[in-house]
Amino acid sequence: MATNGESGPDSNNESIRSLISSVKDDAQTLLKAQAELTQVELKRSASEAGGAGGLFGGALAFAGMGGIFVLITIAYVLAIWLPIWAGFGIVALLLLIAAGIFALVGKGKAEQVKGPNLAKQEWELTRQALSGQEPESLPVTTATGAVEAEKS
Repeated sequence: MATNGESGPDSNNESIRSLISSVKDDAQTLLKAQAELTQVELKRSASEAGGAGGLFGGALAFAGMGGIFVLITIAYVLAIWLPIWAGFGIVALLLLIAAGIFALVGKGKAEQVKGPNLAKQEWELTRQALSGQEPESLPVTTATGAVEAEKS
């Protein structure tokens, strides 16, 4: 029995249970916070992309209408020297070539799209920390968001 401030086996067990419960609660809080960070980052990226996409869509619509008139004009100018069908055929061929070039450039840009890097880095840090890896060997997130190994 514990008296006069001495701790017995029951008090040690209770202290260990309290620590384990605290660690579990902290881990749950951390995981919830990281899930929320991921969600917020994805929503922000989607919102920004949607706004930019809408503006580019409007610009594309007006440029397309203007472009149609320019192309019709070019076809009729070519018809001065060639049959009208040849003028429109040349314009159509040039449009198909331009479409191919844009498709190739667009494919390259699409491959460069990145996801939520900060959230991925934080999930990796949490996974490593919860797996028992020593804090000295955990990667460090820099101000630019890059993850680097900490130098001792």
